[in-house]
Amino acid sequence: MHTSLFSHTPSVTVLDNRGLSVRSIEYHRHPDTLTTTNERITRQQYNPGGFLSRSADPRLQATGLANFTYITDLAGNVLCAQGVDNGTTVSLNDVAGRPFIAVSNVGVTGDKSEAVTHTWQYEAASLAGRPLSVTVQVTGKTARIAERFVYAGNSAAEKKLNLAGLCISHYDTAGQEQTDAIALTGVPQSVTRRLLKDADNPDNVADWQGADASAWNELLGAETLTTQSTADATGAVLTTTDAKGNVQRVAYDIAGLLAGSWLTLKGGQEQVIVKSLTCSAAGQKLREEHGNGVVTTYSYEPETQRLTGIKTERPAGHTSGAKVLQDLRYDYDPVGNVLSIRNDAEETRFWRNQKVVPENTYVYDSLYQLVSTTGCEMANAGQQSSKFPTAAIPLPTDSAAFTRYTRTYAYDNGGNLTRIRHNAAATNNRYTTDITISDRSNRGVLSTLAKSPSDVDGLFTPGGQQKQLQPGQTLNWTARNELLKVSPVQRDGKASDSESYRYDCGSQRVLKVSTQQTGNSTQTQRALYLPGLELRTTQTGSTETESLQVITVGEAGRAQVRVLHWAAGKPAGVNNDPLRYSYDNLTGGSQLELDGSGNLISMEEYYPYGGTAILAARSQTEANYKTIRYSGKERDATGLYYYGYRYYQPWVGRWLSADPAGTVDGLNLYLLVGNNPTSFHDSNGLLREGQSARKLVGEAFVHPLHMQVFERISIEKNIAMSVREAGTFTITALGEGAAAKGHNILEKTIKPGSLKSSYGEKAGAALEQAKASGFVGRVGKWDKSGVQGIYAHNKAGGEDLAYPISLTSTMDNELVNSWIKHKVITPYTGDYDMHDIIKFSGGRGHIPAAESAEERGVKDLINRGVAQVDPSRPFELTAMNVIRHGPQVSFVPYMWEYENDKVVKDNGYLGIVARPGPFPVAMVHKGAWSIFDTSEELFNFYASTNTALPTHWQQSFIERGNGMVSTPQHAPLIDKRRTVQQRWQKVAS
Repeated sequence: MHTSLFSHTPSVTVLDNRGLSVRSIEYHRHPDTLTTTNERITRQQYNPGGFLSRSADPRLQATGLANFTYITDLAGNVLCAQGVDNGTTVSLNDVAGRPFIAVSNVGVTGDKSEAVTHTWQYEAASLAGRPLSVTVQVTGKTARIAERFVYAGNSAAEKKLNLAGLCISHYDTAGQEQTDAIALTGVPQSVTRRLLKDADNPDNVADWQGADASAWNELLGAETLTTQSTADATGAVLTTTDAKGNVQRVAYDIAGLLAGSWLTLKGGQEQVIVKSLTCSAAGQKLREEHGNGVVTTYSYEPETQRLTGIKTERPAGHTSGAKVLQDLRYDYDPVGNVLSIRNDAEETRFWRNQKVVPENTYVYDSLYQLVSTTGCEMANAGQQSSKFPTAAIPLPTDSAAFTRYTRTYAYDNGGNLTRIRHNAAATNNRYTTDITISDRSNRGVLSTLAKSPSDVDGLFTPGGQQKQLQPGQTLNWTARNELLKVSPVQRDGKASDSESYRYDCGSQRVLKVSTQQTGNSTQTQRALYLPGLELRTTQTGSTETESLQVITVGEAGRAQVRVLHWAAGKPAGVNNDPLRYSYDNLTGGSQLELDGSGNLISMEEYYPYGGTAILAARSQTEANYKTIRYSGKERDATGLYYYGYRYYQPWVGRWLSADPAGTVDGLNLYLLVGNNPTSFHDSNGLLREGQSARKLVGEAFVHPLHMQVFERISIEKNIAMSVREAGTFTITALGEGAAAKGHNILEKTIKPGSLKSSYGEKAGAALEQAKASGFVGRVGKWDKSGVQGIYAHNKAGGEDLAYPISLTSTMDNELVNSWIKHKVITPYTGDYDMHDIIKFSGGRGHIPAAESAEERGVKDLINRGVAQVDPSRPFELTAMNVIRHGPQVSFVPYMWEYENDKVVKDNGYLGIVARPGPFPVAMVHKGAWSIFDTSEELFNFYASTNTALPTHWQQSFIERGNGMVSTPQHAPLIDKRRTVQQRWQKVAS
């Protein structure tokens, strides 16, 4: 690694006089041209209210274009967003703040020919205001009801099952999901899925017309598929019984971490999946032993806790003999980029005067984009696209099986991957993949689809979905921008080959159907995805030739474990019910497959951006049944990888559609993990995980010194925590040892925004005085004319007082500054505003009750941890604690339980605190940070971690006037108490 590559390449942020970031400057340098440095500037503009109105990356800004433009209301809510990648979206809420109408898929030029309008319907105002249905209309087509919600009543039977008032039947785009029972902790105990009639037909679109459930049920198929669960008193799932009667059982240690798991196939005996797990004090896995007797150990770099080794072996005494099966060793640069991966379980080979070392190396530019890699590939490897390479059968033992390759990558100023060059000199395997990028957006396709940048946008929908995979292969999309159908082979006048998909209400795939024309018949392969179970069938003509149940074990440590049970059509050469253990690499790719005896089934390695470099198996039949590959995701017959919210095309290194989460991972909505796929991974198609968000968190959410405390607790205690944006001035003040205010101080912090509202045109001068006196980021004592003092903690008296200051003369502040200097008083700044606390056990999350010992314990963990790394913040001195109050998610239950009189007096809850936000918020989970910009992104996190939203966020609030709101349940109780109080006041008067 050239250290000169990174010399004098800082990241620079330019702020305006309101403290808003208007320029972000980065310096790009390539390792092949160390003397050339390019300045790349991202620009932002804001409206008079201080809300973002325009963002432009370095590439588009140079042409006068913006990536995004926004129109907001007075509160900063985005009413209209126009993106060059994902088109224009208009969103309007009703008076209660609930989604009412949204129009999307409008082209940036105003083309509405493919526009989609979503409309939400709710209960009457006299009821709880819960959603009843969602209507979808595509331009030129009849509106259809895409979703319906049915709620339980208040009967004794429904109360007994803990269903009262909850949504128990959801009719969605796949069919119906019905909840039959819920535990007191919120864990669903019984959930039933039914599909639409003729669900295999992609042209059959859900439309829930009719007056009641009897009409809607007529549209459903007869088959019911029920998943059942049991849980303990903390909400940790203990057993799960899938739709075919297979039972998974798990156990936990005292910290709530997985201690063991077992599987009982229907009619069979219980078998061990995970024998034991050992974790460090920080919660990191150190050792796993599985039911096949194989042991995996993990090693970490002491200073950074980065994973440096994954060793999988059959230990001494194993029935199949001791052997190291995989021994991955990782080297990093100082910022955490992977520089090399070495597999010490493989030997160095020699072929054609070439030394073939089992090692991959990686080189980056100054922006940490991967620019070149070397590694090993099969000697018979060729250029890959949707076609999958042939596996080496049996497992290779000779030197001729492998050779070395080099790949280089080129990017434009917007971060778009534009060229991949591959070279394996010993086999003369050389090729170049060129990618054409639009001159008006970040949309891109293979150059075989479009040579000219001006032609690229025509190959995408207005919402940013690619319409052609490769020449002759069309892509069709749903109204919700989900991939509906791929036609890999099209025939004139005859049936075409196709693969189609169906999704649930959360855009997660439920059904996949592939059809191929073979001679005079049609072969249909079907996969139905259920909790812990995949039902796969193959049919030739009208005859079912195979029925396979794939039991997917949910709790298996870091490995993925699957059991294949053939109900019919078991292929020759394999036993029924084989266990397949899949062991991964740093980024989740399935590299090693072992059977129930610890013997090798297959081995696979990948190119950095996907595609298979090495594939070998002991039999072709077993190789055919491996579906989980790169990044731990399923590879479809199209060659695409399904991630959950998007599909990824590995031969182009790009997503097939724009990021549905918007700019959460940057202005370019097609980038894979910031062009660094060797160091980061994306678990669901929304954003990269890990260091990408960490830098932003340290700038605006949590002081870098304190971040490690949050990260350690999230790993060690299996807790997710989020904080609202504090701003650079508060972060700086906390780093300088300022006290953190509690609920007793409700004044504003001295910073550009608050000064602007009080001083107007004189705000700039007031800011300079505040900077000169060291008061920026401290909590001010305000009146109509401006700042009159600062709040500080008097250590001798143990009091919080306001001390007079002046923002017109620094001389008037000398006495206060002297007291601060000699630590007589400690000025206040803001604390870390916690937004969420989620504790996990048994694969599910729960929110600690407001003011409970569980909630206080988390706050104490953070404050004690910060005290250990920041001596200026002793835990015993409350004023120096960085967490002074509970999370915002528990604000409503806290106020109702502990400050009920105030709720009644104020006629409700302060709406801005009762609702989620204001955004953004930074969430740390398993040591990695993510930044959420909307409630939708936050709610997606809750769903992805199997955490139920609190009841007050599941329903719409009722507006009470003067910024106050109430839940539908509390509103009549508040009204009743207020009426009683008013009567007593009349009597008293």
